[in-house]
Amino acid sequence: MKSLGLLLATILLAGAGTSDAAVRIVDDPGGWIETYVDRYEGVRASGEKVMIDGYCASACTIVLAAIPHDRICVTPRARLAFHAAWDPDYHGRRIANYEATQRLYSMYPFEVRWWIDQRGGLNSHVMFLSGRELAAMYRPCHMDPQGSSY
Repeated sequence: MKSLGLLLATILLAGAGTSDAAVRIVDDPGGWIETYVDRYEGVRASGEKVMIDGYCASACTIVLAAIPHDRICVTPRARLAFHAAWDPDYHGRRIANYEATQRLYSMYPFEVRWWIDQRGGLNSHVMFLSGRELAAMYRPCHMDPQGSSY
């Protein structure tokens, strides 16, 4: 099941307490918006921090909206992929979902919306935010020798 694979894509790094724990996003292709809203509401409520340490696509990027800015860090491997929301039709083809796209877009912080707008807005083409552009928006993760963040 897709959601099981997505759950496995996020790895919990346990610290001394909840405030020291971090969710590490490594290779998350996204999925249903509601699934990610629910997941990240739980992370937000737990007080956990989020390390984006790899690919985070589609609905995974809701993390930027759901988690406070000061609880997110990015590594040099972080790569976020944005596109318009879609639903499968009867034959499995992608049909644009304008309402969900607008909902998704409106969730993002201002600087992410501005970046998206500068590239033509959310549409069927995937756009990637990484490297210096991403590092200018979110703080870098500081790794200790055991690979934990913060």
